[in-house]
Amino acid sequence: MTEQFSPPPAGKPTSYSRVTLSRIMTAVDVNLYGTVHGGVLMKFVDDVAGASAARHSGGTAVTAAIDEIVFAEPVRVGDLVHAHAQVNWTGQTSMEVGVRVVAERWDSAEDDPILVATAYLVFVGVDVAGNPRPVRPVLPQTAEDERRFREAEIRRAHRLAKRKAIQAHRSTADPSVTG
Repeated sequence: MTEQFSPPPAGKPTSYSRVTLSRIMTAVDVNLYGTVHGGVLMKFVDDVAGASAARHSGGTAVTAAIDEIVFAEPVRVGDLVHAHAQVNWTGQTSMEVGVRVVAERWDSAEDDPILVATAYLVFVGVDVAGNPRPVRPVLPQTAEDERRFREAEIRRAHRLAKRKAIQAHRSTADPSVTG
């Protein structure tokens, strides 16, 4: 009896995973300071990243980690916000998705959009039972895509090294101390 292995999924270029979501921010999105709440932008970032990961992987993908999110400028009510995402890197079952968020100010529509946030998220492709499944490789197309791929590998190495260091510390730490 021979085992049957399915061939690895064919790779897709980075452009295949690119997704843009846009929305106008309204009064229900604001915080006590009169600017759009960071949590609203975080959900928007997760939504666009999830769409990109699902497109690239050809199925369900779930958020495993938000590696980094940086808020560069506040967003105001009436701003038209665009979130651009693409898969930067893939492993066996995981993907890093980069997100860039820009805003067109409602009161200066002729100005160029301004960068308001950037983020890196890790997604895992899952099957119908919720188990990790293989994802197709991402194929960088441009020098910029190649740069993003290499930087994603650095971020992954840092995540893994941090996890290993924390686990090593916990194994030698006083068990009566929790946290």
